Amino acid sequence: MTIKAETMLAELNRLRQDLDEDKGDIEWLTLHHAFCFISYKTGEFQKYLDEQGENGAFDEFDG
Repeated sequence: MTIKAETMLAELNRLRQDLDEDKGDIEWLTLHHAFCFISYKTGEFQKYLDEQGENGAFDEFDG
């Protein structure tokens, strides 16, 4: 199964936006910076997801 980087990024962004922006909160900082970094590296992230999909990492995903 192939999963799109944009799908994962949208979910990561949703999780980030569920939190109040608090630059002193490690949970918000982690989600924010992971989202920003992965957004800049979308092509590399898609390659990673493709490789993981080939290895069955998303076989149980029901999306």
